[in-house]
Amino acid sequence: MEDQICVAIHPRGSETRVLATALGGSTLLKARLAARPWHQRALPSLLEALALWQSRPVHAVLVADKGDATFVTSLCPDLAAEHARTPLYTLDVALERRTG
Repeated sequence: MEDQICVAIHPRGSETRVLATALGGSTLLKARLAARPWHQRALPSLLEALALWQSRPVHAVLVADKGDATFVTSLCPDLAAEHARTPLYTLDVALERRTG
């Protein structure tokens, strides 16, 4: 298994939570950010910066509500078919159905 950084991105209501962990589960970064980024390159830039800082590739998963495709597009406009791959990071989308 490749030594990589795992990042979970979870937009919820008034904030987006980001958790980055190293192999073995140690926390590298934990953040509560604004619900929506100010710029469309914010998420790709964050993932690229983390990969460059740690000198390791990033595998990120964006957990999003099934009914909010526009939100996913605003976070990462280059995302095609629920998957993005660059030399520095991969980004997958996991769609969930909210209950309650």
